Amino acid sequence: MAHEMIGGMIISSPCVVSLMWRLEDAQGQLIDELTEPMAFLLGGDDLLAKVEQTLLGQTTGFEANLHLEPDQAFGDYRAELVFFETRDIFPKEVSEGMQFDGPPEGATTPDLPKDAIYTVTEVYDTHVVLDGNHPLAGLALHLALKVCDVRAATEEEIEQGSVSESPLSLGQMVPPDETIH
Repeated sequence: MAHEMIGGMIISSPCVVSLMWRLEDAQGQLIDELTEPMAFLLGGDDLLAKVEQTLLGQTTGFEANLHLEPDQAFGDYRAELVFFETRDIFPKEVSEGMQFDGPPEGATTPDLPKDAIYTVTEVYDTHVVLDGNHPLAGLALHLALKVCDVRAATEEEIEQGSVSESPLSLGQMVPPDETIH
């Protein structure tokens, strides 16, 4: 539970933090920007571990500039997660950018993680190329963030591990392309 303090609640796990941020790659190219506060569950699935560690013990108004190496962000790029499957196991309308939650039904590539999101990167007449890496895998990132508000988490938020209104999360950030389940 978050603890009361003059000037607001102290961030502890679990609680809900409203954040604004600017996420860039190591070369300063903008990847994502939240210019309006958005709520995230600290102590759930919404935020990266290093972000949570940085926020613990802080309160509204806290600002930080974090450098995240791939192992603190979205992991190293793994070439073995790029593979192809025959075109006939996909829907007729398959296109680049389409995503599958887990390997597509009928996939024959062995040992694929079942919990990854697979993005179609190329479509050919006879086969389709998929990539199970997070789009930001292998990248060092810079995150400038500001805490706009802190509140206690509801039981429902704690149970689901996320704030349901959050359209994206820094723990699971995926481009807003189509996902097929």
